[in-house]
Amino acid sequence: MIRSILVGYDGSEPSAKAFAYGLDFACKYDAKLTVLAVARPPEFGDDVELEAELESAEEHFREQFEEMKKRAAARGLAARFEILVGHPAERIVEFAEDNQIDFIALGSRGRSRFQRWILGSVPQRVAAYAHCPVTAVR
Repeated sequence: MIRSILVGYDGSEPSAKAFAYGLDFACKYDAKLTVLAVARPPEFGDDVELEAELESAEEHFREQFEEMKKRAAARGLAARFEILVGHPAERIVEFAEDNQIDFIALGSRGRSRFQRWILGSVPQRVAAYAHCPVTAVR
């Protein structure tokens, strides 16, 4: 039984589609919906620069979450929205385990096999390590 759904959100069109998918799924199964954005800190930089960039990312996600909250409320769901900092795949898997998530939906940017091999892919990594089913939405 699916009781809790996690949607990984990065602001891209595929992640917006994953939100719509997760919202439909949550309504269908009367499940709790959580949307998680992970701000990835820059590799290099001083503390002030790092803090400013993370604050900017948090503000950006909070603005986007407002519209998503309205969409969820219109469907009768009080969704939870979270912003974490770190590597997206690691934080999504940790969050899912810590919060007993039953299903994860993520956007897939449609990279080629070669690009995924060189760069890796968040959905691929999450699917490899998550304790629950993962769907990549395009």
